[in-house]
Amino acid sequence: MTRKVTAIPATRNRFTETPLVSKEKRKVAGYARVSTDHEEQTSSYEAQMDYYRNYINSRSDWVFAGMYADEGVTGTSTKARAGFKKMVEDALAGKIDLIITKSVSRFARNTVDSLSTVRKLKENGIEIYFEKENIWTLDAKGELLITIMSSLAQEESRSISENTTWGTRKKMADGRFTLAYSRFLGYDKGEDGQLVINPEQAKTVRLIFRLFLDGLSYKAICDELMRRGIPTPAGKKKWSHSTIVSILTNEKYKGDALLQKTYVSDFLTKATKKNNGEIPQYYVENDHEAIIEPRIFDLVQAEKERRSSQPGKYSGVGIFSSKIKCGCCGNWYGSKVWHSNDKYRRVVYRCNHKYKGDEKCSTPHLTENEIESIFIKAVNALISNRQSVLDDVKIIRDRLCDTSILEKEQTRLGGELEIVADLIEKYVRENASTVLDQDEYKARYEELVERYNRTKDEYDNIESMLASRHNKALMLDNFMLEMKKHKKFIEKFDGAMWSSLVDYITVYSRKDIRVTFRDGTIITINE
Repeated sequence: MTRKVTAIPATRNRFTETPLVSKEKRKVAGYARVSTDHEEQTSSYEAQMDYYRNYINSRSDWVFAGMYADEGVTGTSTKARAGFKKMVEDALAGKIDLIITKSVSRFARNTVDSLSTVRKLKENGIEIYFEKENIWTLDAKGELLITIMSSLAQEESRSISENTTWGTRKKMADGRFTLAYSRFLGYDKGEDGQLVINPEQAKTVRLIFRLFLDGLSYKAICDELMRRGIPTPAGKKKWSHSTIVSILTNEKYKGDALLQKTYVSDFLTKATKKNNGEIPQYYVENDHEAIIEPRIFDLVQAEKERRSSQPGKYSGVGIFSSKIKCGCCGNWYGSKVWHSNDKYRRVVYRCNHKYKGDEKCSTPHLTENEIESIFIKAVNALISNRQSVLDDVKIIRDRLCDTSILEKEQTRLGGELEIVADLIEKYVRENASTVLDQDEYKARYEELVERYNRTKDEYDNIESMLASRHNKALMLDNFMLEMKKHKKFIEKFDGAMWSSLVDYITVYSRKDIRVTFRDGTIITINE
């Protein structure tokens, strides 16, 4: 018998599983995207929307399933594109059979995003048509073309990102920068693009710096600002610890600008990282009018460093917090409320560990009025010998805060670091280009790395000593400035003087209370 083969033609689309001779109309949607909200891009966006609406409606075998769009968003990630995500969601829900878009780059510049979305839709029988490249994703060669075109689009995006980054960094190298003014407290954008002080907001900035120097902690400053009903830079009611720290450490408030504090580490995700030396930074001095006097700004940084170096947690709920020590155990005094619910209510300060040890501390409690009285007596004793104190402080400052030897040593160590880093780099290159004994290479490499780390530790130690001496100089300068203001005895307690002059008070008994000033002078008060 003769072998006979009969072909049975396909009757259904193998991707969509719909009959090939179907009178059912395909549900077709359009997708449009522009990456910025500039005027010329907006007109392009509207033109795309109008074009696809008319194009889909002109086909008798298609039915318009909607228009999806994203305006002013990036194409390197689909995460922030609400229109795109809604379109995919509707397609998977059976509301769309076919998606038409202008090109692969309009759909997604990220190869991974593009392919994963195409495959997900393809598995569910949903097709995408890229008009510019004439690619139908249900076609057998569609995925290969998509891969190629998406890669090209991704590289184009990389090139655009690099060009934009270069332009931004060039501006920074020239000392020019931009700010998110709507979230930056204290300044507005001037007509020439320069920072212009916002008088009302500047009051809040100055208040934050003053409260910090008055001894308040970050949390206490937040509480005080909320108590006064002052809004945050973003216009919210609740202040956060991080916002206060950001304001207190931002050099722009003293009229300078450190540029390129962060950088974009991935052009696809737009992820930003803190710049820890990976790329150059630029420091611009006297860039704009200062809200905070440079001396005060530097004093705040010194005080911030002093607090962080103290043992135990700093408690700055008021100007006397972390300023009074117990002579018995060495712990700080804290505020306690006595008779909180009756007319005899009062705030006293006593050792926080008074009852925590095997034996309770014998040191007495102090009221706020008593602390103020102790301070006034101690300051007046200092003023009575004012010129002698100032002369002594100047000698101490010149001797203790001289940094010339340290700076020379830091320069030497910096040069050593550069030499060793260069040796390591050359040795690694040599190993990559020539055949070396790997045991010898490893031993030599580890020796160089150990030398680099040892030198780096010395360099960091010198840097820490320089910072410490600089901060001490600032404290002493402020002490002398405050002393020069007061030639006569004081009669009333002054919070600013307290913060500027006093390092801490040590309480041994009511007959032995020692006030240690920032210059190291100790005056004993018999209360």
